[in-house]
Amino acid sequence: MKIIAVIPARYASTRFPAKLMQDLGGKTVITRTYEAAVNTHLFDDVFVVTDSDLIFNEIVSKGGKAIMSIKEHESGSDRIAEAVENLDVDVVVNVQGDEPFINKEPLEKVIEVFKKDVEQKVDLASLMREITDWNSIENPNNVKVIVDQNGLALYFSRSVIPYPREKNVGVRYFQHIGIYAFRKQALLDFYHLPMKSLEASEKLEQLRYLEYGKKIKMVETNHVGIGIDTPEDLEKARLLI
Repeated sequence: MKIIAVIPARYASTRFPAKLMQDLGGKTVITRTYEAAVNTHLFDDVFVVTDSDLIFNEIVSKGGKAIMSIKEHESGSDRIAEAVENLDVDVVVNVQGDEPFINKEPLEKVIEVFKKDVEQKVDLASLMREITDWNSIENPNNVKVIVDQNGLALYFSRSVIPYPREKNVGVRYFQHIGIYAFRKQALLDFYHLPMKSLEASEKLEQLRYLEYGKKIKMVETNHVGIGIDTPEDLEKARLLI
């Protein structure tokens, strides 16, 4: 089984433009993320896929592998699908370009799903962590997920799911952690299928997979990524470096 990591890297971030090219301890954010992914030794190959000449040249000049994205894309899945369409690969792991402090453990968990799935019934694997603070549960920026008895995702939502009509029935609430591993075919199917109403309503690309019957295996973790979304996040990351 050939497993690769793909790091989607847009230059024009809405909240923090050019954040991936910011200096972080003498290297750019995207270079640190790329090197961290390589240093996990979990992947047969690691690629950055980008719409930016600056980012492409940055990675290549450091000896890394980059793919230029040809088209404009609605989502990270679309960008990755275009990049891997002609690559000989079985499983693709999406690594966030703005998380230079990669933790190996959650990546191992999503990869392990496919190693155990001998019948190849799972299309995607992703992560979730339990949240208990009610403000976090109600926050629409925290995407929630509910699963069946086999750990397969039933639905993702920005709303509170399940709705707590009864408060003392032992419901656990899970936040979706956006680390994905895909079978290549699931990615290509996503790429060629139109957006449906649930995805359009919630603005959550993972709902397209569910709407078309793909199986998403969720794995519980305690991992909380350290992402760089704002200039303040970058300053905190510089202190960590």
